[in-house]
Amino acid sequence: MHALDITIIVLYFILMIVVGWVVAKLAARNPESYFLAGKSLPWWMIGIAHGSSGVDISGTMWFVMVLFVYGVKGVWLLWVWPLFNVIFRMVYLGTWVRRSNVLTGAEWMRTRFGHSRGAELAYLSIVVYAIISVIPFLCLAFKGIGKFAESFLPVEVLGLSASALPWGMAPADFWAIIIMSVAGIYCVVGGMYSVVMNDLIQFTLIVLAAIIIAIVAITLTTPEQITAAVPPGWDQMFFGWKVNLDWSTVNIPELNTKLYAPFGQGGDGYSFFTIFVLVLFFKGVLVSMAGPTPNYAIQHVLSTRSPREAALENMMMAICSLAPRFLLIAGIGVLGIVFFGNDLQAMAKDKVDFEKILPGVVNRYLPIGCKGLIVAGLLAAFMSTFVSTVNSGTAYLVNDVYKRYINPHATARRYVVLAYLCSVALILLGIVFGLVTGSVHSITQILVSAIVPAFVVPNVLKWHWWRFNGYGFFAGMVAGTASALALLLLNKKEFMAYMGLAPLNLHPDYVIFPTIIGLSLIASVVVCLLT
Repeated sequence: MHALDITIIVLYFILMIVVGWVVAKLAARNPESYFLAGKSLPWWMIGIAHGSSGVDISGTMWFVMVLFVYGVKGVWLLWVWPLFNVIFRMVYLGTWVRRSNVLTGAEWMRTRFGHSRGAELAYLSIVVYAIISVIPFLCLAFKGIGKFAESFLPVEVLGLSASALPWGMAPADFWAIIIMSVAGIYCVVGGMYSVVMNDLIQFTLIVLAAIIIAIVAITLTTPEQITAAVPPGWDQMFFGWKVNLDWSTVNIPELNTKLYAPFGQGGDGYSFFTIFVLVLFFKGVLVSMAGPTPNYAIQHVLSTRSPREAALENMMMAICSLAPRFLLIAGIGVLGIVFFGNDLQAMAKDKVDFEKILPGVVNRYLPIGCKGLIVAGLLAAFMSTFVSTVNSGTAYLVNDVYKRYINPHATARRYVVLAYLCSVALILLGIVFGLVTGSVHSITQILVSAIVPAFVVPNVLKWHWWRFNGYGFFAGMVAGTASALALLLLNKKEFMAYMGLAPLNLHPDYVIFPTIIGLSLIASVVVCLLT
């Protein structure tokens, strides 16, 4: 990298150190200051932070891959995440959550179900789910930042050899450990204040990066170059029964394999595109009706100053999470289509890694200065999601486990110190699990088709069915989480090999998602009606 690019990145890290030092004293006052920034920040600031928290390196890497492989039709795959949730939160769910004036989503269970034994079971189930769900998000951050850093920083810059790293780890994992450890220091001392301050800086950098990369893409490419590099139909948003793209003309057979091979045999399993989009639409609406997930989503809502500002915060979140991010994705995707095809063809001799399109384009095809700014923006995106995720998991451990069941009368200082320790523990777990997980794509499928759906049914019912009780909620959460973990293990090659069996290769969207929803629905309704 050029000295100017390195200078920009170093300045970003210096700014983060200064911000972390400033907000550390504010966060250390008490648990509410640490986890919710004292509920003192304006809605627009929380909204920008909330929107920025959803912009991460791993997700951006995945969306660039989708645009490259599926073309403009890939816009429908955005529904794999619950983009409709903003509508429900703006209209009523955000307001209802904030009226409770609690610290975490688990505490909100008492607002809905009271203080009965069923309410206590509901409380416990949401705590366990929230802590479990933090780990896949940290694994996603681990894999994304590792692949990104590997493209810019060969380990040789530290005087090391890629073949001589400790325990035979890959260079991507080596860089991921270093970056997560450094980011962890900022995360631990700053709490929610560090989340919001980093997100404001990140949003500014991402907006600048998106505008610059869009200008670069428009300047360096022409419509004729794009048309020559893609199959017919790539530029069409609408579709028929199948995806109908033939990449054989560009001499990268893995592209057609990814599109048309069965799931588990190198393919995504999305070739029947109409069915897939209908499943995504149904899943997106259902997940959105469940309300904020018990992670950084609900922490941002609870951090607002009033119920009205909770609704406004979600409006700002929608604007900030969609506009700059997808301008950035489109620019990188177009540059990748025109210039990165030869790199993918070179990979075809071994194994094509489509997740390297983003770091490859940024590293090779952006001018001096732009590269440093965009790398700083994407590092800030990683920091944003990483810090938010750790902060939310720590809130449940401290407030809903330690304070609730172990030491309810401890001093504010003890709770804050425990928050530091829990943050460190979660980061270490994220690193350990990140070392043994697969690609960004596989973790994304696990999150959107197993971990998130496990939460859906009981949470939809708690908002929209007056008869629903804590026992039904507990049963639905247990059934959903247990079935999600069981189905994931049945798909795991290493686990099934240990059992002497072949993996079942169950499709995440066509099989795993509806199975989890069905079992959770049956458990929720039956137990509710019996109690």
